[in-house]
Amino acid sequence: MRIAVLGVGSIGGVVLGALCDTDADLVAVSRGGLAANLAEIGLILHTPEGTIEMIPPERFIVVDSGAGPVSGQVRGTCEAAIICGKAASTSVLAQLAEELLVDDGVAVSIQNGLGHSETLAHRLGRERVLGGSITHAAWRDSEETVHWVGRGSVRLGALDGGGPMGHAARLLNALEEAGLDAIWCEDVGRVVWRKLLLNVAINPVCAIAGVRNGALLEIPELWEQGLAAMSEAASVARASGVDLGDVDLADHLRKVAEATAENRCSMLQDVMAGRATEIDSLCGAVVEHGEAVGIPTPANQALHALVKGIERSPEFS
Repeated sequence: MRIAVLGVGSIGGVVLGALCDTDADLVAVSRGGLAANLAEIGLILHTPEGTIEMIPPERFIVVDSGAGPVSGQVRGTCEAAIICGKAASTSVLAQLAEELLVDDGVAVSIQNGLGHSETLAHRLGRERVLGGSITHAAWRDSEETVHWVGRGSVRLGALDGGGPMGHAARLLNALEEAGLDAIWCEDVGRVVWRKLLLNVAINPVCAIAGVRNGALLEIPELWEQGLAAMSEAASVARASGVDLGDVDLADHLRKVAEATAENRCSMLQDVMAGRATEIDSLCGAVVEHGEAVGIPTPANQALHALVKGIERSPEFS
């Protein structure tokens, strides 16, 4: 099976690196200097167990998304595409997925936030798109080395329910074989929203304060702000018809903050690196959905405004 990983940053690096331990034929889609490093040096991956994997460039085909049209070598040859890039790049990555996939190939977004599956479905058709979520933790250093710092799972499922079939089933098996703990979900919408609840509680709060995840448990003001944003998102989800299941929000947030206490969340990493954040797909999406269903979201509005202010400040570069 040929699988394309679109967006080989931290999480994309984990997915690509793990799949390198399988028999899958791989395409790595990145751009600029990172694409050049992948093509010349390969991928350097630090595993949660403390080992360093040096994956040679011959293990995958590199596509530079900024270098023009996809070459005939890979165009229309992939059975699956995994979208790992930042939220702002989803439209571009959806177009690339269309170019890379065979006619009945499937695409799955494991990005943070809402709306990515819909963007893919608009381009590929709903029947060819899976929803997804990933809870593995990773970061990338200034030398483009990927540090996989915490194991989690990958959850995916058809947008309209049902079991895995065809290329989707083969992709699920490949991810499981890669050791990523792949789980098929009949209600993937619930999975995406529950990940969003954690994202809005942790990412913007820690990015604004410049702290690791564990600070939420140590500083009451941060905890209260994160839990308020999470509670608003849960109300919006339920008003939108999403069954979140029986979840104690405070307990869920506490357990995740404890488990990831030493992590710098992806939004803090973006702020530290002067990159655009995913705040529009997180708190911004909660605000937008809240307005549609008549649920006020002042905590998410405040976090959205503060992060956008950081992005627009003269010091942000």
